[in-house]
Amino acid sequence: MSTLLHPFQHSPHPEEAAGQALAHSSPLGQLATQYLAVLANERGCSPHTLRAYERELRGFVLYILENLGQDTAPSAIEHTRIRAWLGSLYERGLSKASAARALAAVRSWFRWLARFNHVSQNVASLVATPKLPKHLPRVPSIEQMNLVVDSIGDKDDATASWPARDAVIFELLYGCGIRNAELTGLNLADIHWANEAILVRGKGQKQRYVPLGDAAAQAIRIYLAERQARLDAAQRKSDALLLNLHLRGTGRLSTRSVARIVKRIAVQRGLSSDVHPHTLRHAFGTHLLEEGADLRSIQELLGHERLSTTQRYTQLTAAQLMQVYDRTHPRAK
Repeated sequence: MSTLLHPFQHSPHPEEAAGQALAHSSPLGQLATQYLAVLANERGCSPHTLRAYERELRGFVLYILENLGQDTAPSAIEHTRIRAWLGSLYERGLSKASAARALAAVRSWFRWLARFNHVSQNVASLVATPKLPKHLPRVPSIEQMNLVVDSIGDKDDATASWPARDAVIFELLYGCGIRNAELTGLNLADIHWANEAILVRGKGQKQRYVPLGDAAAQAIRIYLAERQARLDAAQRKSDALLLNLHLRGTGRLSTRSVARIVKRIAVQRGLSSDVHPHTLRHAFGTHLLEEGADLRSIQELLGHERLSTTQRYTQLTAAQLMQVYDRTHPRAK
């Protein structure tokens, strides 16, 4: 499958290479390849998701072939064997979160196998998901976020490599609550000035409109003038909204670069060192809830498929309320 990146980027050991080849060429491996093609061509999964699914499924297939034989059919795999594979992941030192992601990939594959009668039932669904500790994201306060965002954009700002562009990054991540990949995927045509909205392409290529606030709109207008001047000087053209500093490659800014920019600026302005683009998205949802927005509206703005995902913000706010109670109420001492 040419569209998929192989999970091993180095030159593998001969035994490792043989295992990889087996995981691809065996009947079970071929079924995995078919499913990965469905994810790539029909469901529009992101390259990151495809790489993760291929890595997990190839590892699982190789485990099954090594333990049950090269001609093993999916119908011969019982849930106890999948549970044993999960145990082998722990023995290799994988965390519960990593093991849970691997199990999710195998479950999804078996659901597809059952749909097309390769197995009679999804036996992977009988394996319990590892219980994960509930880590609520640490979110900067409204005041902290306003101070950071308002401080970006000055041409003399030494902490920003391209102040006008970096101001847009913060305005859209925090002001619109979009994901890093959604941000870097924005094109000029996605800004609908007349409707004061931005067209965002989310997970699975699902589209949604998010409101474009006045502050974000102003930041974009300032940036667009500088953006065009740079393109003209380089005699280049680009559909991408956000450009990298030296117009390398297609000129489009990468998600990795956005993460570096966000962390550098946030830390230099006094925020925690674990701040990343998704922190700003969490802050967007949390602050909306704190200011009285209802969960359904926040769900739509964030592009969450399930309301249960959005409900994490109620847990976060409840945790903050408990801290306030413990700190201030006389009966809490």
